[in-house]
Order: sequence, then C-alpha cells, then structure tokens
Amino acid sequence: MRVIVVGAGEVGSSIAASLADEHEVVVVDVDGDRVEALTYDLDVLAIEGDGAAIETLQEGGLAAAELLIAVTDDDETNIVSCGTAKTLDDVTTIARVRNTKYLDTWENAEGALGVDVMVGTNLLTARKIASIIGLPAARDVDSFADGTIQMAEFELAAGSPVAGQTVAEADRFDDLTFAAIICPDDEADCEEIVIPRGDTRLSAGDEVIVIGTDEAVTAFSHAVAPDDDYHDVLLVGGSSVGYQTARLLEQRGIRAKLIERDPERAQFLAESLPKTTVLEADATDRDFLESENIDAVDVVVTTLESDEANLLAGLFAKRLGADRAIAVVEEGSYVDLFETVGIDVAVQPREVAAEEITRFTREEHAENVAIIESDRAEVIEIEIDDESVFCDRTIQSAAADLPGGVVVGAIVRDGEFVRPRGDTVVHAGDHVVFFVEATALEETLAKI
Repeated sequence: MRVIVVGAGEVGSSIAASLADEHEVVVVDVDGDRVEALTYDLDVLAIEGDGAAIETLQEGGLAAAELLIAVTDDDETNIVSCGTAKTLDDVTTIARVRNTKYLDTWENAEGALGVDVMVGTNLLTARKIASIIGLPAARDVDSFADGTIQMAEFELAAGSPVAGQTVAEADRFDDLTFAAIICPDDEADCEEIVIPRGDTRLSAGDEVIVIGTDEAVTAFSHAVAPDDDYHDVLLVGGSSVGYQTARLLEQRGIRAKLIERDPERAQFLAESLPKTTVLEADATDRDFLESENIDAVDVVVTTLESDEANLLAGLFAKRLGADRAIAVVEEGSYVDLFETVGIDVAVQPREVAAEEITRFTREEHAENVAIIESDRAEVIEIEIDDESVFCDRTIQSAAADLPGGVVVGAIVRDGEFVRPRGDTVVHAGDHVVFFVEATALEETLAKI
C-alpha cells in the first residue's frame, strides 16, 4: 500500500525505514536537506513541502494512499495534516502529539480532528518510565498478550549472581525464556546478538532479554540484582512527562517526591498530585538535596526540558548518593552517551513514539511489537491462524522452516501462559511472542 509519512526527523525516518521494504512510502518534510538525505538512505519517494498543505499532499499521491502518518515535532502540523487528508480522501490517519490536551480531546470526542489513531508521546514516555521503575534493574520493559507476558532487558553487572553462569544454571524460573543476549563492544554498542543455548555463558556487561510471566520476570530481576528495589523515587522536573510519571506511580501506590523550580507549576502539581510530595526547589541545590536525604533515594528520574539539564541533574543526584538514574533524552544520538557516562537508563520519547506507530502499521501481521537495539531485532506478538507454519505443529518442527535468529518466547492460550518447549504443539488462536532478529523478520512474518 502507499503510505505518506509527514516529517522526516528521527521518528519519521525510523517509520519509513521499517515500512520501505513492504510498502510504497512517500516522505514529506519542509527541510530540503532531510529530504535529500532520506532519498539516499531509503527506497522512498521524498518530497520537500508542508505536509499540512493540500497541494503537497496531492503531490505525494494522497488519492492513492491508504495510510498517512504525521510525525513532525509540531502537534498542530500533525493534526492539520491528518484533518486535511481525511477531508480530501478516505485514508487512515495517525498523528503524533506531545500535548496531552489534544489526546484528551481526541479520546473524548470520537472522530474529532480527523485523526484515527493519536499517539501521545509524553504519556507513552511516562508509561515506559513507570514500567522500568516497577521492575528494578531492567533497562527496558514491554507487555504482551494483554499484560499476561512481559519482555524485559537487563544489563548484567559485574557483581550479579548470574554473571559467569551458563544459561542452564541461571534458568531457575519455570515461566521464563532467555530470548537473546546482546553483547556490546568496547563503546557499549550492540556488537553481536546471541541466541542462547543451555551452555551459553553469561558475562558481566551482557544485556539479557527474557520473556515470561510478570511473576517470573520480576523474580529474575531480583536474581539479577538482589539488592535493587525502588521504594524511594525522586522525580526532577514537573514537565508533562514528569507529571504523567508521578500520576502513574500514584496509581501503583508509589508515593514519589517531585522537584519543580517554577512556583506556578509547582502549585499546579501539588494540587493535581495528592499522593506525591511536590517540592519547589532547584534540583542542583546541593544543600537542599542533602536535606531531602538524596543518599537514600533508590532511583532519580530527570524529566526537565533539555537533554543537558537531564544529564547533569541525573549525574549530580547519583554523585550525592542516589542509587540509579533514569533520564529523558530527546536527541537520539545522546542515548549511548548518557548511558556511558553514568545514567542507568535513557528513555527517548521519539523512539517510544516510533515503536508505538510501528506497532499500528504492523497490525496486519502482529498484535504487538517492541523494537530492540534501534531496529536490530523485534519482539512481536502473533495470533496464530490456520495459514501459519506453526498451526498444529510442534515448535521444533515449525522452527525448522524458519530462518535463524528466531526464538519462541512465550505462548498464551485462552488467557493462560504456556511455557514453550520443543515438543509443545501450537494451535490456531494461540498468541505467541517471538524474538526475531531484523535480518530474519521479513521471511519470518511471511511464514508465521
């Protein structure tokens, strides 16, 4: 199908790359340099122009398009692009927005704004942070099969009890599958993805991806880092992401502290977050942080308005004694830098948004998708049908028809978890969660 992507930034480029192999993709952006760069990098038609303008959409072939995805950094441009496209043609529209007021309007007025799917970047980012806080030691967390299954990524510290063990020795959990091991190079980049076997040895610095029930993944988290537990959470910055994170933590029974410098914003937060202690202060004030027992904080989350401020605030809090730091980072190229210099988890809103939109574009094939290591692999949930290579076959038999780099991580049948084994027979209607390396994705999706 023809897909028009409005916006050639990080989100738009990521989505275009994920769609280009299977679809006719048109990318629109006002920045001529971005358009030119995309033309060289991807097999897409790139057009320089305003995606909110009728003539630009028509030039992009809107009449033949089935899907329009508006993901510029400007909420209004994205909404107007969708509304204009919807008025002109019968096209499915997806808009990315930061401001939650648009999300509230869209959710409470069906059909409003001409947007079929609205992706709220700030809310998704807050959900990601809250999920990581709920699972100590994890670097990434995603849920599948209506929350029955979790995928989590852990970096093994040098002192971790499982570092140095084989997978068979570390595999002490009935409802857990070791899906992959990511071995970083000297610069902490993903050097190799290893599909683990029983005799595969885990090393400090490895990033382990596990798939299983919530209880099993939580138990593995405590095994990987037995001393980690988040009781004392400090949020720095009352931005939209900070506010949404505090609200989600309140729903989970976690009473966080939130530092906000602006008096009016602090008052709003104090009135809106009854179970959060809001402190009007400067997060770089050492005396203040020490008076608030910063050395007893389990995790500090920085959600200020700039990457540099988030980096400095997170590192400062850790220097004063905070155990771990999670930071929001807008610039994708900063993620590795943040995690190299001491931030434990860097959460990038653009990546979170791209992942969510990719999930929608894949819904023909997949129920849910999580992107691993910047498109190096995916964890996908598939409802097995009669045409699947797995239907009424054992995993061992069906896997022989698939390329390497594919792992069956979990099966959910009638809402119940089924641990996958070689002799497990898969049936139509089962929801299966796969780990798939990017190089095997196209062939695998066609067969499963």
